[in-house]
Amino acid sequence: MSDIAITFAVIGAMVVLFVSNRVPVAVVALCAALVLHAAGILELSEALAGFGDTTILFIASLFVVSASLDASGVTAWVGQVLVRQAGQSRERLLLLTMLLAAMLTAMIGSSGAAAALLPVLVLVAVRLRQAPAQLMMPLAFASYSGSMLVLTGSLVNVLISDAAVEQGMPGFGFFEMSLIGLALLVGHVTIVLLFGAKLLPSRSTRGMPEDLSRHSGKLSEQYGLFEDLYQLEVTPASPFIGTPRAALELRLEGQNHPGLSLIAIRGPDRVGAARHRPLAAGDMLIMRGEAAVVAGFIAENGLVQLKGEKPSLQSALFNQNYGFIEVVLPPRSGLIGEAVFPGMITERGDLIILGIQRRGETLGPGQVVLAPGDTLLLQGAWESLEEQARDPDVLVVTAPSALRGQAIPMGTGSRRAVAILLLMVGLLASGVVPSVLAALIAACAVILLGVLKVERAYRAINWNILIMIASLIPLSTAMYKTGAAYLIADTLVALVGNASPYALMAGLFLLTAGLGQLISSTATALIIIPVAIASAGAMAVSPRTALVTVAVGAAASFLTPIASSASLMVQGPGGYRFGDYWRLGLPLLIWSFLVAVFLVPFLWPFGRPA
Repeated sequence: MSDIAITFAVIGAMVVLFVSNRVPVAVVALCAALVLHAAGILELSEALAGFGDTTILFIASLFVVSASLDASGVTAWVGQVLVRQAGQSRERLLLLTMLLAAMLTAMIGSSGAAAALLPVLVLVAVRLRQAPAQLMMPLAFASYSGSMLVLTGSLVNVLISDAAVEQGMPGFGFFEMSLIGLALLVGHVTIVLLFGAKLLPSRSTRGMPEDLSRHSGKLSEQYGLFEDLYQLEVTPASPFIGTPRAALELRLEGQNHPGLSLIAIRGPDRVGAARHRPLAAGDMLIMRGEAAVVAGFIAENGLVQLKGEKPSLQSALFNQNYGFIEVVLPPRSGLIGEAVFPGMITERGDLIILGIQRRGETLGPGQVVLAPGDTLLLQGAWESLEEQARDPDVLVVTAPSALRGQAIPMGTGSRRAVAILLLMVGLLASGVVPSVLAALIAACAVILLGVLKVERAYRAINWNILIMIASLIPLSTAMYKTGAAYLIADTLVALVGNASPYALMAGLFLLTAGLGQLISSTATALIIIPVAIASAGAMAVSPRTALVTVAVGAAASFLTPIASSASLMVQGPGGYRFGDYWRLGLPLLIWSFLVAVFLVPFLWPFGRPA
């Protein structure tokens, strides 16, 4: 059996296993690379070369940058804007999402756009109760259209520009292909809006997160947090001036105010904490107790009651800097048997116990001896809550990072995250440094500047996708090394060689798009570019026309999820199967075919001098 036949057999078996959905795609791809090595087609270094490819580092860095936007609340803010602008209209949501994806792709590429917008769309799908499968795939497909809007939208565009220069022609301008990109985008958006609902599955996926945008409100109601809660301002005549919090709590006990507890102290800005400094005029005490007891406390201590509503109280306890989480005591917790009460500061001094429940019943305001299964509502700085979440003595119901990312739009670190994103976009657009270096700089910056913790950065990386892409890169090497790709290309050129130039454009597009369903667009372009130039010369057609046709074909990986990282990224959140892609992908592919065969020759005529 020849090396070409073995390569085709491996590809065929791989596609069958992909379609079957019985074996994880990453495992199939990795096994395919190992089989090619075992057959003697690839050296071991070639079979594993994908794991050292800069593309893998680039995509991994984009995952980290995307996570920083999510953790800092930028994603939540964009999600709110999308929800507000889209309302309950699925069509308007799809339109806004696809346009945003295309524009972002023009700046940072399809992988970056998908990584940045995917958490936003997941959040929006949860809040609007839309089936994620109806939304995720259009996001990826719009990014392919967006890659044609500017020269740096994809590496393929850069490759064909370099090829033109090597042939003695001028390189492509930064916006030279923008009309093609706009035509593709308009057609693809129209098809999705008209036929997407029928062509996309409506299934949900188990991996969809909970909508946490109203989580704090639910906890407040469950624990009766704002029942008998009062905001008291410290006046200059108050005896509490200069009193630390610990001393204030002792005074409360000494003054014998039954059931009265101190929940929080806020500074004059009503947001910053006054917990770690003596009290001053203008500080706000948030107290809980019966109305008569509170009235007596106010009269005795020179305080003024602020007639605040629940929203103002909520913002005082739950904001960009502070929040609250619910924890459960497991059976062997070291906290079992401890005596606590609502308003008590934890032993480390950084958290406050807002409420205690046992079997759904609220306990307090007096002391409570903790038992297994008790739930505590804790309030404090987000950093302290995240540290508490790692305590083995409690089980966290909802991770503070997830709650903060969804419920606090444009939270702490959001400006730094946006600035880093803009820096990365600028570096990618200008080409001052290689794209992988720009992404690595951004990924390191979000960690060094404190936007994202190292632990969360590790969790943000989708290792399944990275293994999949790294394992497929050697497949391109095998097709090039054995001559399998050139065999297909030569056969096609022989078939259309005596026909019209339009037939050649059609053949080049079908060849490029066909290979692009199985291997990366970059690898496809590298294989087809010399064929396109040679065939154009043989038919006296401008190589520029053929090169743009190849670029359009390389951006048409609609039928399978395996050749594009963006399609792979949306597969899990969308709950897609391998066979779901071709239903919507086929009409999009037909539109791309029409653009490549008829619009490209109109903008770059066949007979244009080289």
